[in-house]
Amino acid sequence: MKTVKIILMLLLAIGMTFSANAADKVTIQLKWVTQAQFAGYYVAKDKGFYSDEGLSVTIKPGGPDIAPQQVLAGGGADVIIDWMPSALAAREKGSPVVNIAQIFNRSGMMLTCRKDSGIKSPSDFRGKTLGVWFYGNEYPFLSWMSQLGIPTKGGSNGVKVLKQGFNVDPIFQKQAECVSTMTYNEYWQVVDGGLSPSELVVYKYEDQGVATLEDGLYVLEKNLSNSSFVNKMARFLKASIKGWEFAAKNPDAAADIVLENDDTGAQTEKHQRRMMGEINKLIAGFYSKGQGVGYLKPSDYERTVKVLMASDSDPVITKRPSGAWSHKIWDAM
Repeated sequence: MKTVKIILMLLLAIGMTFSANAADKVTIQLKWVTQAQFAGYYVAKDKGFYSDEGLSVTIKPGGPDIAPQQVLAGGGADVIIDWMPSALAAREKGSPVVNIAQIFNRSGMMLTCRKDSGIKSPSDFRGKTLGVWFYGNEYPFLSWMSQLGIPTKGGSNGVKVLKQGFNVDPIFQKQAECVSTMTYNEYWQVVDGGLSPSELVVYKYEDQGVATLEDGLYVLEKNLSNSSFVNKMARFLKASIKGWEFAAKNPDAAADIVLENDDTGAQTEKHQRRMMGEINKLIAGFYSKGQGVGYLKPSDYERTVKVLMASDSDPVITKRPSGAWSHKIWDAM
């Protein structure tokens, strides 16, 4: 009897090892550091949603020195998170990235300005210095200024663009009247830094009619012709969506999971819980419109393309993209 038990235990161990080895590996490269912006993926891993789909998922945090598209092209990730303006600009230059799912259907980007700068409307930007993120994040801003007819080379009729680091220091040091912020992150850094909401005026890209799609999932185009890859990514997307749905219903628990995965120890509970609440607002539109989280609505894609091509003199993209998105993974779920 003892021998039988030992044999059964060995078989069980072998089975477990085989199961673990049989799990399909997926690596996702984040656009930025570990934070609630990416909670759905951390939740899916923590809650076993990925393993339930037979997946072993590695989540790679991003940072100022990490370019997700380069990681993808170099084989360091199967899928990346990127903003559509950056992805479409890269595609036009020859990088074959394709959107397979759109997690955020609202933009969180905005300019946050000091009220004492005298800025009361976008027309007051002229003659001012505005902090702008680059590395692909500048495209929505440049398109907005183009639509307003405001040059970005300085002068009394234009704006001076300050290449903003990934912080909000220029608004405190008065190097810029406005800085780029996200509703879920940098805006609160400004507030926590000592400038109250009453001392600020914000211009959301969403309200200005120049919103473009942000956090989406992108893969290399060639991989979509591989049935095994499509199957693997369909399972990945299914589990990721479950992670985002959990985060929507349990924001504090989701934020806590993010904190557990922050190896730097830089994030705080207050900031991550607040961020989670703001992130959920960018996904809420899927529920109000009766769509599933992750579904790229063609009209939203067209809106982004229209914004990026708005300038006749210096458009972000010069021609309508072809093959830049696909529902192939969505349909395979």
